[in-house]
Amino acid sequence: MRFSTLTLGCKVNQYETQAIEGILISRGHERATPGGACDVCIINTCAVTSESVRKSRQAVRRVKKTRPGAMIAVCGCFPQLEPVAAALLGADIVGGSGDRRKFALEVEGAFNARFGNGQAAPYVGRAGAVTGNPADRRVFEELEPVAAGRTRAFLKIQDGCDNYCAYCVIPYVRGASRSLPIARAVDFARSLEGQGFREIVITGIEISAYGGDLEEKQSLAGVIRAIGQAAPGARLRLGSLDPCLVTERFCGELSGVSNLCPHFHLSLQSGCDDTLRRMGRGYGADAARGAIALLRGWFPNCGITADLITGFPGETDDEFGRTICFIESASFSGMHVFPFSSRPGTRAAVMPGQVDKAVRQERARVVSAVAAGMADEFRRCQVGRVEGVLFEQKRGGFWVGHSGNYVMVAVKRGGGRNMLLPVRITEAADGFVLGEVVKG
Repeated sequence: MRFSTLTLGCKVNQYETQAIEGILISRGHERATPGGACDVCIINTCAVTSESVRKSRQAVRRVKKTRPGAMIAVCGCFPQLEPVAAALLGADIVGGSGDRRKFALEVEGAFNARFGNGQAAPYVGRAGAVTGNPADRRVFEELEPVAAGRTRAFLKIQDGCDNYCAYCVIPYVRGASRSLPIARAVDFARSLEGQGFREIVITGIEISAYGGDLEEKQSLAGVIRAIGQAAPGARLRLGSLDPCLVTERFCGELSGVSNLCPHFHLSLQSGCDDTLRRMGRGYGADAARGAIALLRGWFPNCGITADLITGFPGETDDEFGRTICFIESASFSGMHVFPFSSRPGTRAAVMPGQVDKAVRQERARVVSAVAAGMADEFRRCQVGRVEGVLFEQKRGGFWVGHSGNYVMVAVKRGGGRNMLLPVRITEAADGFVLGEVVKG
């Protein structure tokens, strides 16, 4: 069986797609070449916003049209939420956001049922066949990390979420927070380093909640320390952090992890107390401001990036102005900005004070412009510094990669794929910096 994959959404989805690929390859199936013929197209979808669902639906329709002879297998958060809708779009196999091995075996079984005798036979997909009920998930699903052909590897250590923020469906489609035991995280990290990866991205749906569900309670800092010791030849990069997690103790513990990238991404969403309260975020602007100050104090020249939603229900011009003031004072090195997208089934969808779509989009444009200016300034501040850069690809005659603080760096000579080298930054450009490899 030749299969192709398409992934929408977050790093967790990317990890899980790679795991599905690994399971199928281990059973003798092969990944189709890009653009080549395939028997099964696997689409791992997202449902975090209405826009994500729209893109997921669009992807299924597009693949159905462009791959008329292939079976369509859909998994992820969209079919977990709406399995029948996924089947009605033309999916032959419908999975959910859990039990990836069972889904992979379902794909294999469907293929065998249709082509087992060498002849194409009708196959009727079973909507909801392997979606399951997220509320029943209590144990972390261990998936062997697979990252062949890539320069950095993802290591998923956590799944699910207990926060139930007003705008989010993730707890309903992923279930409660569940953690990978430290011993297994260590095993996986050693395996990835042994495969030659020079960077491991520690990811999950809400990694700040790591360890609370384990029989012997653990912390995120504890598992990061253990992974850092197990894979000293690979640098570690963290996924999104809740500002509440960033305390003096947390920063002190992380400061001892020598291979930790000085880049921290905060799941901020707003810089206004009133907006954050309606979102149900559990912290205010002062807590976020304190987290940023702590990170900069413990990790000089660290990159700090953040997510932000504009036009949340009830957000007034004054509230938006307070968020802008917060962002400017925070001097983020980068931001992911999203206009609010109403999601049926969430509290935010029925809140009073829904903001007009045009206003939401205009506010997102304003924030993005401010964020771009801050990112430019951060890049300018890197000139003259020497930073470790993991080179990923050659582009336009330059080797390109990312520094530990997540600045894109380009060098004319001396780089190489999957090489981690010291680079002296010489010039800031639009969206990246130029540098020279420092000779040993």
